[in-house]
Amino acid sequence: MANGPQPVPARRASDRGRYGRLNRERVLTAALALVDREGLSALSMRRLGAELGVEAMALYRYAASKDALLDGLVEALYLELEERLTTETDTAAEAPSWRSELHRIARATYDICLDHPQAVPLLTTRMLAVPLARRPLAVLKDHERVLALLREAGLDDAATAAAFRAFTAWLLGYVSVELRPMVDNPDEQDPAFRLGLHRMPPQELPGLREVTPALTEPGGPEGLAAGLDALLDRFGKSAGK
Repeated sequence: MANGPQPVPARRASDRGRYGRLNRERVLTAALALVDREGLSALSMRRLGAELGVEAMALYRYAASKDALLDGLVEALYLELEERLTTETDTAAEAPSWRSELHRIARATYDICLDHPQAVPLLTTRMLAVPLARRPLAVLKDHERVLALLREAGLDDAATAAAFRAFTAWLLGYVSVELRPMVDNPDEQDPAFRLGLHRMPPQELPGLREVTPALTEPGGPEGLAAGLDALLDRFGKSAGK
């Protein structure tokens, strides 16, 4: 028998919280709900653990780091997109199937982004940080879905890649413009002061001052669809569609 004090085994942080035993889906759902309420800056392992009623260390079984947790939020958004596309049916019978499906994907993505505006920046920042092959499977399946539809349109490899980039850029860019803050002082009744026009030098920014009231009006799904149609018309012609 060995002499002296024996090492004490490290205590395993419990993953049973106030909502029962944790799993990855529960962790990501709680993380997304926290971000929806308080923004990305509020998200930390400690804060999320408190939300779930567990120690922060228990969360590392489901997200190995803060970056992994952020990638998990992207995954959660795309899983929601996949579920929505699976449960909803397409009613645009007049358009070619590939075209109507691309519209359906764009609209569903737009709606999800408006449901989770605080998480939307991750759709670009994490994609800038994570190589293609290391992105969550739900993200890659969305890429695969869009590429398959562009192939169905008759595009070759080069045109498919170009159309995929254009589709992604238009969709995420449009959503980002829709969600950018425009109101300077929401408590102000005067429209000019509400928008902060007095902060813009009139001699240097005459055009911006003039168009700002119109910029505050969202383009909505109609603007998204109109721009997507213009984009698809461009690539559809190259495929003879």
